[in-house]
Amino acid sequence: MNYKLLISSLAAVMVAFITSCGTGSAPPQQDEATTKKSNDMPKVAVLTGEGFHDGEAYMPMSYLYNRGAKVTVIGPEPAEVNAYNSDFTIVIEKSVNDVSVDDFDALILPGGEAPSMLRDNPVVVEFAKDFYQSGKPVAAICHGPQILITAGVMEGVTCTAFEGVKEELEEAGANYVDESVVIDQNLITSRIPTDLNDFSSAIYQAIR
Repeated sequence: MNYKLLISSLAAVMVAFITSCGTGSAPPQQDEATTKKSNDMPKVAVLTGEGFHDGEAYMPMSYLYNRGAKVTVIGPEPAEVNAYNSDFTIVIEKSVNDVSVDDFDALILPGGEAPSMLRDNPVVVEFAKDFYQSGKPVAAICHGPQILITAGVMEGVTCTAFEGVKEELEEAGANYVDESVVIDQNLITSRIPTDLNDFSSAIYQAIR
């Protein structure tokens, strides 16, 4: 599989989708049934920032969007931020200051360099902590669990992550296992981009 080509195609789809949603044109009239269906769509937040990993953000977003979920990118503040591993960008639509746990059915924490910076933001960490403690699905891949480590919620949790985070997880009291996807109660974790299919599928199963 040409991983870079796949990521590029998915990113183009998501950029077009996000751009089309922000054109400012008046929304079409919806009947009551259509409105109810829209309100019943699972709502997923993707929490990221500058230095995100392109595939770890875009692939779950595309996977869930194509299965009927409403996906919103959140972060420290609305902005267009850059991937650390490519020329891709992503638009943070809402600040964590302007959303609540009640707004979403699941939270995704992509990896890359972003988590190491996001964990220094107390508001971001508190949001992730509150979301995890709500019992709703939280999915973290690669370096994503670093935010949860800072949130202090990993003690006694069985999980996985990028191998470089293993020692930090174990110091936080977590039980690290080397598997493509690990589910412990409401926490879903994966290691690296090659796990993204299993990761995305597990998120979808959790919100169906």
